[in-house]
Amino acid sequence: MSLRVEREKLEHSMYFDFATFADSSKGRKNFEEQCDIRTLFQRDRDRIIHSKSFRRLKHKTQVFISPEGDHFRTRLTHTLEVSQIARTIARALRLNEDLVEAISLGHDLGHTPFGHSGERVLNDLNKKGFRHNEQSLRVVDFLERKKGRIGLNLTEEVRDGILNHSGDNVAKTLEGKIIKFADRIAYINHDIDDAIRAGIISESSLPKELTRTLGHSPSERIDTMINAMISKSYGKPIVEMEEEIYEATMDLRKYMFDRVYLDPVVKSENQKINRLLTELFDFYRDDITKVPLDHLKIYENIDCDEDDIITDYIAGMTDTYAMKQIKEIFIPKGWSM
Repeated sequence: MSLRVEREKLEHSMYFDFATFADSSKGRKNFEEQCDIRTLFQRDRDRIIHSKSFRRLKHKTQVFISPEGDHFRTRLTHTLEVSQIARTIARALRLNEDLVEAISLGHDLGHTPFGHSGERVLNDLNKKGFRHNEQSLRVVDFLERKKGRIGLNLTEEVRDGILNHSGDNVAKTLEGKIIKFADRIAYINHDIDDAIRAGIISESSLPKELTRTLGHSPSERIDTMINAMISKSYGKPIVEMEEEIYEATMDLRKYMFDRVYLDPVVKSENQKINRLLTELFDFYRDDITKVPLDHLKIYENIDCDEDDIITDYIAGMTDTYAMKQIKEIFIPKGWSM
């Protein structure tokens, strides 16, 4: 018996019957021989971690653009916090922790430079619109390449969880549903921590009725939210949060939009981001050959709209690379004698 088969059998003793089991996966788009050691979901997790898109997350904005302090979150640290929270919930609910981990590590691969500000710019520039969850799926299905393979060829369950982690979308698996909760729990609490560090808000300025219900520190609030999910969902084929805690969580999220995400200080650079990405987009739109050849090769023998090619390229940039491109393209270089 291979170690993979042994692990698959172990899943059936560890998880509730309504969990998603690796040996019952709908599989990959393109057939591959299975690994002797790892289950399908474990293999998906490893492919995501070893992807270039995952590594680039360390230089992409979470909320605060190119922060000077070392302790502000980036898109990568956000992803790791989502993974930790999601795995805790999945383990407690006796659902598939490997599937949850793979989805959480891949859920933000399609995020743009400069966070949601960059996302809004690309949404305006591309006539088809732009949504980071859809772009994350495009990354794992098409843009990531290795040894001639198109995409990461992930399982259907991981792909579904990545696509449906945000907005009104609903994942098909319970594990996928966990990610939407874990994502909100993570960003609400770590963004509060970062906003306090930046001096935008203070702990004492948080609504008292919410801190009494949820807790007076990020760790207390995370603990409250997770326990409310476990209490509501344990032993049932659902992933939900106790109503009182859920309402308080969403009220705290609204507070963050009002006081932090839409704060003039936080968004003071928005016009610059809009101009920077718009000028980049228009530069490549005027002459698509200015897009690096390595990127253009992805679309060989494929009928693809030029705006989509440019959108893929810019969305994959880190904050630092986008600023570097602007400098190289638009800022004159001095002559040295």
